[in-house]
Amino acid sequence: MTPHVTVGMDESPESLAAALWAAEEASLLDVPLHLIHVEEWPVTAEVPVLSAESLVERYETLLRATADRVRADRPGLDVTTEMARGRAPAELTAAANEAEVTVLGSRGLGGVVGFLIGSVSLAVVGRARRPVVLVRSASPSSGAGSGDPDPDPGSDPGSGSGSGIVLGVDIEQPCDPLLAFAFGEAARRDEELRIVHSWSPPPAAGYTAILNPSVGSGLGQKAAEGLAGMVRPWRDKFPAVRVTEQAVVGPAAAALVDASRSAGLLVVGRRSRRSPVGPHLGHVAHAAIHHSPAPVAVVPFE
Repeated sequence: MTPHVTVGMDESPESLAAALWAAEEASLLDVPLHLIHVEEWPVTAEVPVLSAESLVERYETLLRATADRVRADRPGLDVTTEMARGRAPAELTAAANEAEVTVLGSRGLGGVVGFLIGSVSLAVVGRARRPVVLVRSASPSSGAGSGDPDPDPGSDPGSGSGSGIVLGVDIEQPCDPLLAFAFGEAARRDEELRIVHSWSPPPAAGYTAILNPSVGSGLGQKAAEGLAGMVRPWRDKFPAVRVTEQAVVGPAAAALVDASRSAGLLVVGRRSRRSPVGPHLGHVAHAAIHHSPAPVAVVPFE
């Protein structure tokens, strides 16, 4: 299949923000943009047939209007649309597995609108084999009307106030796909890449470190050296990317959410593994999705 960027669409401002972010990503990758809306099927008593038909027309109009908006903003970008039918988690996950990157709208901890209800978006992020980016609206108070994806033509809900890319890594886990994605994004966007590794001293070292502070500093130096060793091959591969490294003490989730407040994109990893209870997200990725004000890219790796 031809490489492309996919974005899931509904009528929320977050969905439009996702479409605009995805359009930029598609332009940077020089690939087509694919807009998809999932019509939940089969029709249930809560969604009668006539209402379902009306919704199909409404969302077809939304897809066309969004595609026209994107083409006007980015002449030459190849944009396609699709009305899929089925269960949203399964359809969006299948679409994500065929895309270079999939982009979904998100309201973070406050919940989400339409098919991007938390269980759906988390299901896609937890199951997709390719990177998924969750984007918030820059104008949470604005709303998209039926068939009109942009209530304020002069605004750009997909633009964020932050800059640079923050990448969270664990030096104890190999994560080449994660590093490749973050370095690639930084190179394409010509932005600084800040790589953060959080570490905590083992419980037995706590009292010893109080008596001998050099123990704590030695552990910190070891963490910094391990981070530098992990990043060095990627610095060589992407010499034009401006990179800073930081090994910090404390919980990784808090450090990454704090770093993301001034960032344009936060990149975190998700270890691919089967779980008997469904999709699995580590607590760091979960915290980033719910609390980061910046778009969050979740990259699966073995």
